[in-house]
Amino acid sequence: MSDQLVQRLQQAGYRLTAPRRAVICVLESGRRHFSPCEILERGRAIYPALSRATVYRTLDLLAELGLLRPVYLGDGGARVVCVGEQHHHLVCLGCGHTIHFEECVVDDLAQALSERFDFQVTSHLLELYGLCENCRRGQQQLRERIQ
Repeated sequence: MSDQLVQRLQQAGYRLTAPRRAVICVLESGRRHFSPCEILERGRAIYPALSRATVYRTLDLLAELGLLRPVYLGDGGARVVCVGEQHHHLVCLGCGHTIHFEECVVDDLAQALSERFDFQVTSHLLELYGLCENCRRGQQQLRERIQ
């Protein structure tokens, strides 16, 4: 379990209850994005009495403390990621397919903005929206049929 999440909770005066521990364990299980429903399902494997309300309250608390942030991957619902992880996505506006990529092209820009505005950047999220190959091909085929 991440010391950062636990320490921030405790520093803010919150207890690390069994339900909160289950939510944190799920968030730190290695996957990058979780929906609240996925957290509930996986969290119940750790703590069977975990409720939907507790998951949402814990996610709200972690977001309020600046430890989580929502990401929207084109599937209609919000997912959450831990702050501090650098996330980069290509999101198709046609089908919602999301491609996660590791290459970071923003570090130089973040450094320049930090210096320019005297602002300490601790993490970033880059999402680029457009159309995947399949959706572009489908649009092209539709245009050809119309002509």
